[in-house]
Amino acid sequence: MYRLMIVEDEMIERMVLKKMLQKKFGEDCTIYEARNGIEAVELFRKEDIQIIILDIGMPGMNGIQAAEIMRKENSRCCLIFLTAYDRFDYAKKAISIRAMEYILKPYSQKEVISVVEEALRVTDDWNGNGIKAIQTIQNEAEEQKELMEEETDLNSSRLSVMASMVMEYIKSNFMNEISMSETARAIGYSEPYFCKMFKQQFGQSFTSYLAEYRVGEAKKMLEQPNVNVKEIGARVGYTDNNYFTKVFKRLEGLNPSEYRMNKLKELQS
Repeated sequence: MYRLMIVEDEMIERMVLKKMLQKKFGEDCTIYEARNGIEAVELFRKEDIQIIILDIGMPGMNGIQAAEIMRKENSRCCLIFLTAYDRFDYAKKAISIRAMEYILKPYSQKEVISVVEEALRVTDDWNGNGIKAIQTIQNEAEEQKELMEEETDLNSSRLSVMASMVMEYIKSNFMNEISMSETARAIGYSEPYFCKMFKQQFGQSFTSYLAEYRVGEAKKMLEQPNVNVKEIGARVGYTDNNYFTKVFKRLEGLNPSEYRMNKLKELQS
């Protein structure tokens, strides 16, 4: 069995990546997980890991630092970097550590699988023990079709999990002063990656989505005659009532009081 480790501090990303690799290589690989660089180095030493997929931006010991230690202790291990940051200094360091690949998030399933397959072949060559590497499906056209279908499933799974967590967080906290960075941190994502994924899933910025959600909740309250219009802004997260009115009018075309009057007329007619 090959020994592969995923090093990723974002729980959902780690879970989705492991699920993808288990589906493709589960019969031939034991897949380990580490949440940060320190855990990764300890597990690397304990289990004699052969292939390591590392996120770079992690708290404490980052992926580059962990990889440097692993490379010094085992010149034959295969290092694959994942990162949401397209930074020259990271890429340059990855080259100096002799990383097999430097993959930018959000990655494609085809890209990751191709790199891992190559890592397995390299591991076989270094071991010299004749272990058969994982081969691509003989019918290339059929494999491409399968990968495209699985890629769609992977992206859908990742986005679906994130979307449900975001919606639940906003539902529970929209009445407070919340920001994109706070929301990203609360559900375990880095802010740059969260921003990319959010726009991909919702088709708009976090700020726009939150404003629409708050106005939607405000509309529900405005349909209740016993709720004071001046209090509604604060109850949906706007400390400045004038700003709330401005946002409401921009989205609905009329101010909160006008909206309530229209609703009351509809009920009376």
